[in-house]
Amino acid sequence: MHIGILTLTFALPGCASLKEKRQRMGGLHERFGRNPAVAVCESGERNRLTVSEWSFVVAARSVAEVESLCSEIEDKLQCGVDGRVLEARREML
Repeated sequence: MHIGILTLTFALPGCASLKEKRQRMGGLHERFGRNPAVAVCESGERNRLTVSEWSFVVAARSVAEVESLCSEIEDKLQCGVDGRVLEARREML
């Protein structure tokens, strides 16, 4: 079993409240948490309005599968979030 952690930091320009931030970032749990190989959580920057950090823990039988799932998540989030990806970090455990 191989495990990877994908951590993405998003810029949310013009975000005026925590409620708006949750709406703009909403649905990540539902979209990616359905896959039994992926766990999703807001991992940082919870109280900053214009920045959000999310981590995705991916488990699979091979490193290639982990990398593929991480790439898929990253690609979907590039277009599916009302914000801009500032940083993407990957770590293999």
